[in-house]
Amino acid sequence: MRLTLLFSVIIAGLAITSCSDTETDVNELVAIGGKKYGGEFKFMSTEKINSLTPTSSSDHYSSRIISQIYEPLLRLDPLTMEVMPSVAESFTVSNDAMVYTFKIRKGIFFHEDDCFGGKEHELDANDAKFTLDMACSGLEENNVKYLLVNRIQGAQEFNKNTEKSFQAEGVSGIKVIDNNTLQITLSTPFSGFENIITHASLGIYPKEAYDTYGKDLYKHAVGSGPFALESMTDEKITLKRNNNYWKKDEFGNQLPFMSKVIMTYTTDKRAELMSFRNSDIDLVLEIPVDEIEHILGTLQEAQEGKNVKHKVESEKSLSMAYIAMACESEEFSNVDVRKAFNLAVNREEIIDTKLEGEGWAAINGFVPSMRNYPSENIQGHKFNIIKAKALMAGAGYPNGKNFPALDFYVNAIEGSAAHKLAEAISEQLKANINVDLNIKLCTMDERQDAIESGEAKIWRAGWIADYPDPENFLTLFYGGNISNSGMVNLFKFKSDKYDALFEKAISESNPEKRMELLAQCDQIVVDEAALMPILTDDHIVMINARVRNFNANSMESLNIADVFIKEPRK
Repeated sequence: MRLTLLFSVIIAGLAITSCSDTETDVNELVAIGGKKYGGEFKFMSTEKINSLTPTSSSDHYSSRIISQIYEPLLRLDPLTMEVMPSVAESFTVSNDAMVYTFKIRKGIFFHEDDCFGGKEHELDANDAKFTLDMACSGLEENNVKYLLVNRIQGAQEFNKNTEKSFQAEGVSGIKVIDNNTLQITLSTPFSGFENIITHASLGIYPKEAYDTYGKDLYKHAVGSGPFALESMTDEKITLKRNNNYWKKDEFGNQLPFMSKVIMTYTTDKRAELMSFRNSDIDLVLEIPVDEIEHILGTLQEAQEGKNVKHKVESEKSLSMAYIAMACESEEFSNVDVRKAFNLAVNREEIIDTKLEGEGWAAINGFVPSMRNYPSENIQGHKFNIIKAKALMAGAGYPNGKNFPALDFYVNAIEGSAAHKLAEAISEQLKANINVDLNIKLCTMDERQDAIESGEAKIWRAGWIADYPDPENFLTLFYGGNISNSGMVNLFKFKSDKYDALFEKAISESNPEKRMELLAQCDQIVVDEAALMPILTDDHIVMINARVRNFNANSMESLNIADVFIKEPRK
């Protein structure tokens, strides 16, 4: 007997509508339910996006764009965090939780592209297998190995055998049963594997694109999502409406509503706010709270017509801002030094005095508050200057003597909340244990280069949930994920005790026992001071009032397919 998990699909119809790509034709479409077609959605990013290949893109800046172009087998409802249908209309799980079988939806077509030789290409199980095989490969451009390699049967062997070139036969545990059926066999049971499959970096793309463009694939996005790539330059990325998108809203309106999505870059948060004030962009992410009223005035003033009408959306984020230390380096190989750094930082004071109360101090380990996770049982680091100084002295650095001044790599723009956080941490470490950190503002790519070269000994970072499960946070510390690339365990934390406990946790089928084991892993992270958890925050966005159906969510993702523009009444 097999447990069948079928979705109730609320999408009205699967008919495919064709029309030209012109703005005029889009505006001629008539929507019901008070919605409208046409218009452009504009926002800015503080980080440069260098690749639009899903498996090469593992940060949330890239995810905000690639999730508009590509679709994974399943998706998460951004508000309820429930797994929903996407490319797969349903799936089944065997009784032993080892075999997942996905039914691929018919009638989904990739965006038009030269790689198909002028023909339409309907997405099928072969495309899904190719994408998941790529996500398991050992290729340098695969930055999401940590998601699947240790979970799927045959994936580890495939990963080792594909460090230089891709092998067409793929992973033995990923099988095409027929054009509309894909079967995945896990190496060990893992309850909640369906959550991983929702990851934006597992958005499906065709082998034809890989074969045609090779190493230039990063700038040739070929997906099946609501928007297709129109252009990608050093200044901006422009997406256009996919007129053949398969999905409809609850009224039967074919999605998406917008004609275009345009993302530009900013290195100045004040300039971004001015752009918002002038209605040049529709959305501001990572709001600098102390600047809002100075630039835009109050919400009341907006309602009185004195500035652009806007609203502020807020949702508690499933994220953790932290300071990473190179655990194998001479400076941080001693656990007492890492503990001292943790104890020398007053997280609550930083939030109250430097961040104007924005954020929640990380006092219960690394995993943020999450449903059914006993975070209250984890004893985090408590501010203690006396103990911090004693640990530094015991490690051979009395009052910081002989501890070298270090460059502190911070991927942030000047004056941002992340920059202020780094300044506060640097000031407290100097005042409390006499350690000098030289803040180096940089891009994410520059920080990555410094980590890979070994220059970076300490850096600012953050983790936003790929899916709502504490395992997604704790996988960062698994020894099997130590890497110089990607985003996980760049600090090279290694603990045999942790690895054994983590492996036991991910194969545990009892949900309550699984959470208890993961909490024990979290406690080891604290006890070994693998890094410095600092705070979780609220995901706060500011959006032009003319933009409708936009919702902030705890994953900090952008869901633009349902968004439409309707000017507010004056």
